[in-house]
Amino acid sequence: MSGPLVVDVRPDRVVATLNRPEKRNAIDLDTVEALHALCAELEAEPRTLILTGAGGHFAAGADIAQLAERRADDARRSINQAAFTRIAELPMPVIAALDGYTLGGGAELAYAADIRIATGSLRIGNPEPGLGIIAAAGATWRLPAIVGAARAADLLLTGRTLGAEEALTWGLISAVHPVEQLLPEAHALADRIAANDARATRHTKTALRAPRDAHPRIDDELQAELFESPEKERRMAAFLARRGRA
Repeated sequence: MSGPLVVDVRPDRVVATLNRPEKRNAIDLDTVEALHALCAELEAEPRTLILTGAGGHFAAGADIAQLAERRADDARRSINQAAFTRIAELPMPVIAALDGYTLGGGAELAYAADIRIATGSLRIGNPEPGLGIIAAAGATWRLPAIVGAARAADLLLTGRTLGAEEALTWGLISAVHPVEQLLPEAHALADRIAANDARATRHTKTALRAPRDAHPRIDDELQAELFESPEKERRMAAFLARRGRA
């Protein structure tokens, strides 16, 4: 299967691979359109999404040849930002499995994920100011939420990149794995998610993504719905039965 995004659909998850290795998976308009099409499918039939890249890199940024041609009206269309926001707002968790260059728009796509893991060759950051633009596809608000305002300012204002160990120390990624274990570890995370109640997982993501002033009311409402669910009754009865046999 060819195209800018190779999609492997499984019963409880989807693996989507950015597939422009000759361009280090630079995100072009075709990639953006493919991400929108994928989101439409996952909004209709929610599954956990694993995002990764082909050829030893996640994504080296947006396609500079296309960016060079964009003008003010293009910026106001939120071309990349709209796709990445749609990724962030998918009902089920998004896992980004990062290898090599994860820069510019590639980093912003990674920031839209719920969980980020990486290999030791990770290079992540936002060099946009060096190109005369800003990181406008989510970095200025997602990155502070992930690593804090001071570290986000450091990264975005200097345009420097982080290696895997520094990204781990900052909390930008949650684990570093050998390259051959990257996708197996992403699937292990997806397995753990799949073992939980899907509705509880979706509600947890909703609560995590809600603004601070929505809490605790949103938590109470989501919990109230779950407290009435048959799956809660089934799972808690099974837990009590296991404990009684222990």
